Amino acid sequence: MRDLADWNGLPWPQLEAVTTREQFLHALRTFGTGRIAGARDLPDLDSLLAELSRRNVSFDRKEPGSFFVAEIQLRPDLADLWPLPEGVTFSLSLLPPFGDPDRELEDDCTEEELDRMVAALGPLTLNVSWDCGWRGLPESKDCGVQLCLNSVWAGQHAEPASGEFGVYVSLGSRVAWTPAGEAWLRDSGLPLGEAQTGW
Repeated sequence: MRDLADWNGLPWPQLEAVTTREQFLHALRTFGTGRIAGARDLPDLDSLLAELSRRNVSFDRKEPGSFFVAEIQLRPDLADLWPLPEGVTFSLSLLPPFGDPDRELEDDCTEEELDRMVAALGPLTLNVSWDCGWRGLPESKDCGVQLCLNSVWAGQHAEPASGEFGVYVSLGSRVAWTPAGEAWLRDSGLPLGEAQTGW
């Protein structure tokens, strides 16, 4: 990314949702809280919230619009809730070292901050993405790198796949299939596999 993209500093990595039990257990080592969210009309949401209450999970409940959002304390006994019901997500992306209320994801990070993020990721456990502007492309919307650890990229999202990992390069949907995008891929020197649709 340093060789192929234009930027003044290091891009700020964005932590993806925790989708597997293994990812949750790893998160316990670094994070104290997380954010669970989903549409309020999901059929399995009430049973999930009832189970959290039964386990005396303490959380702050917020309901902006049609979505449910709750901050919960991470505990080992919650690991058996994974995989979460379809449509429910669990995120750590706004917690240090990956973010806080005073930082924007578009901000550049320092080498020291990036080192703390890499240490928190652990060996092949949590997914992360970096936005960037690839040098030589006419625009940078949705451009970047997706690192899928213990999951694979499938269409528009990452799916759990224990023991598998991959690095996905995105040129953005407006550029990827154009002559400029195809030329960039050809000239990049990257050993790329089969093209995927989506991010």
